[in-house]
Amino acid sequence: MIRNATPADVPVIHEMVRELAEYEKALHEVRASEEQLREALFGERPAAYAHIAETAEGEVVGFALWFLNFSTWRGVHGIYLEDLYVRPSQRGGGHGKALLASLARICVERGYERLEWSVLDWNEPSINFYRSLGAQPQDEWTVYRLTDGALAELGG
Repeated sequence: MIRNATPADVPVIHEMVRELAEYEKALHEVRASEEQLREALFGERPAAYAHIAETAEGEVVGFALWFLNFSTWRGVHGIYLEDLYVRPSQRGGGHGKALLASLARICVERGYERLEWSVLDWNEPSINFYRSLGAQPQDEWTVYRLTDGALAELGG
């Protein structure tokens, strides 16, 4: 079952963000607090949205956290999937596909023309899963990022 996240889900979302970061060998980079997630998802001006995957018994087993982007080439919004995570014990049960399908449905219903995300190049299980759904890698593009000191220097 897939549903919209509620403020009561923030602690488990935060927990799963940390689990995902640990899987990606980057737990030391997680700085977001539960309060920051609560504000980002449910504040006066939400910056992001989340969906929850649950078992039939109501156990939260995964989440998708996303936000809107915009394509100047297409002239419409799209969805950028920041995080997709299903707990290891529940992988293979269709939760990840259901989460992605819920976002694809939003795109179709709202006239958005892209659903995009990034995946680490060493994460073969995820890459294979995404390809099985028909997703295509954008190999000609390289992601760049400014953070910390470099961001402060450029923005200062």
